[in-house]
Amino acid sequence: MNIQAQLDKLGIELPPAPPLGGVYKPVVIIDRMLYVSGQGPLRNDGTLITGKLGVDLTTPEGYQAARQVGLTMLATIRSQIGDLGKVKRLIKTLGMVNSAPDFYEHPKVINGYSDLFSELLGEENGIGARSAVGMILPGNIAVEIEAIFELH
Repeated sequence: MNIQAQLDKLGIELPPAPPLGGVYKPVVIIDRMLYVSGQGPLRNDGTLITGKLGVDLTTPEGYQAARQVGLTMLATIRSQIGDLGKVKRLIKTLGMVNSAPDFYEHPKVINGYSDLFSELLGEENGIGARSAVGMILPGNIAVEIEAIFELH
């Protein structure tokens, strides 16, 4: 499946690619592997989804934030490599959830990201290996995700 074609079919518009937040590269390509630095939930209006899961946000709100991170990541990839059609499959996801110490639904939150890529690339290429963990995130963003993709 072609990601851009699927986005168009679903009527999904990507947010702007976020500016750098430090000293790093947004993506690194080695052979046919695309490594994407941690991305936050940037809305189309340029604001971030912030808050701590289990305090400020519910699990469904976290799910939507993780889905938004996926869209932000696609905007970053497109800005860096020019064509989302170059992405073949999702290999590995590290999902980080800004959560209260007694919040235990990290996988349900990161499913927002995983479900998006399953929709865009199909189950075979859109579902990869994954971790979902809780931590304190910069700027109080709700979710941060980094990923590895295989390119055509």
